[in-house]
Amino acid sequence: MRAAVLHETGQDKLEVLDDIETAGFGPGKVKIRVRATGLCHSDISAMNGVLPQPAPFIPGHEGAGEIIDVGDGVTGLAQGDRVLLCWLPACGACPACKRGQTHLCLAGFMNAGTPNFKRPGGDVFGFAGTGTFAEEVVVDAGCAVPIPDDVPFDIAALIGCGVTTGLGAAVNTADVAAGSSVAVIGCGGVGISAIQGARLKGAAQIVAVDPVASRREAALTFGATEAVSPDELADAKQRITAGEGFDYVFEVVGKSVTARTAYETTRRGGTMCVVGAGAMDDHLQFNMFELFFDEKRILPSMYGGGDVLTSYERAIALWRAGRIDLAGLITHRVQLAEVNEALEQMRTGAALRTCIEI
Repeated sequence: MRAAVLHETGQDKLEVLDDIETAGFGPGKVKIRVRATGLCHSDISAMNGVLPQPAPFIPGHEGAGEIIDVGDGVTGLAQGDRVLLCWLPACGACPACKRGQTHLCLAGFMNAGTPNFKRPGGDVFGFAGTGTFAEEVVVDAGCAVPIPDDVPFDIAALIGCGVTTGLGAAVNTADVAAGSSVAVIGCGGVGISAIQGARLKGAAQIVAVDPVASRREAALTFGATEAVSPDELADAKQRITAGEGFDYVFEVVGKSVTARTAYETTRRGGTMCVVGAGAMDDHLQFNMFELFFDEKRILPSMYGGGDVLTSYERAIALWRAGRIDLAGLITHRVQLAEVNEALEQMRTGAALRTCIEI
């Protein structure tokens, strides 16, 4: 079968090969025919080494498709079922799961170190234990979440990561208050989803911050009340909040420099929500006085900060009701053979989300 492979961490292009086979199918596993997958910035972060991932590997973790085989012991799933892929399934038994923090379960991360593909040259890993830039993938049954027949594969794929992450940051983690002021730094697919979440929660002002003009323009169509470039943010803070700072600021880039800007743009007693996934060696500094004196809440948001299955259901319900726009997030479409075009669209900021049709 065909798949897009990164041979070594640090390479900036993928090679589409046709000698890939799935590996690891057996009890407790399912095999999925991937139909659509989104390109998330985390895929690029894994390619360049910001996020740890053994290589060679197949990127992609935001996908949807059909089950083509079910291993022994799997219940509730059958051949032909339409599913989205959950890259961080909850085991249900660890301390985090028992506390109700299923999004912090580490069981899914263990899958990243077990190869689920192979080729004549040896084992190939799937990013985050999935690897959706492939025609087929073998995953734990818990990674396959059934979706209703009226949800298209491309929409379901987005719900599998970017939409859940951004929407949940505003709705679950920050719990944006009605009438509040919000700034979102970084307006790709996740940032736009955070904007939609803030709008749903009733924020009065939502300022989208991004260096790319097309993304700023798009943000206005998804609920932002104003869109500015990074060097215009200070002026927006002064105009909208009289210099006090925003009630909520979402950092959706994953860099210490933008996180520091987010902190400084948040009012005293306000909430800074960290959504972007950054590097382990990129350190953010605070002095002890400002932490105490400003009493700003710093809230990291992992995968939307709530039970992902509940978040999926909520996103589908809101999409059906027309309360959130998911189709509009897909600004570009490519075939698997054109995957490097998708990478370029992400790197330049031309795309909110590129759907790779497989």
